[in-house]
Amino acid sequence: MAYTPDKPKLAESPDELRERIPGWGVDLDPANRPSVPQEQFDPNLNGAHWEFPERQPEIWPRERSIEHQFLTPVFGTSCPPRGISGMLRKYSYGKYSEGRVAHWLLLMAADRVDTLENTLRSFATLHPDNPLAETGIRSELTNHGIASRRGQKRADLTHQALDPIIVGAPWLVAGAVVFSVVKRLAAARRALQRS
Repeated sequence: MAYTPDKPKLAESPDELRERIPGWGVDLDPANRPSVPQEQFDPNLNGAHWEFPERQPEIWPRERSIEHQFLTPVFGTSCPPRGISGMLRKYSYGKYSEGRVAHWLLLMAADRVDTLENTLRSFATLHPDNPLAETGIRSELTNHGIASRRGQKRADLTHQALDPIIVGAPWLVAGAVVFSVVKRLAAARRALQRS
């Protein structure tokens, strides 16, 4: 409402609101609430019907924080820890409390190691990872990816300059390592052939 010398209209009374808006104020008076007959107040009711729930069987030793005496009754089993990343996770849970930064830094490092392990594992299969297709680089160039960022207030613009380094650098480093290993093996083979 614009600022004028006129007196503003007073707020509607609850009765006027109830007449104009169906269901207005139903939560004010328990007599108007449809759920009141079903509501029962029992101060001793806690919602649980058991002392302790049946435990899920632990197929392999699961990680758990050192603060906890035992695992929760139900836990996830979709990603069993394996390889070096699994050893890092077990070490993190076994050595450090969840309140320590070292615990979370080790878990983050384990995630990075797990990514590297899975990438290396993919090279052992007939269908290795394709970084150009899986990182979305091709779609950035063909589907107006760069043009869609101009004049927009997108949240990913702040880290856009770092994305090629974060995504591409590991592949470039891996390629350089493979190139240097192949070069050394070729040089060693040439040296053996000469002698």
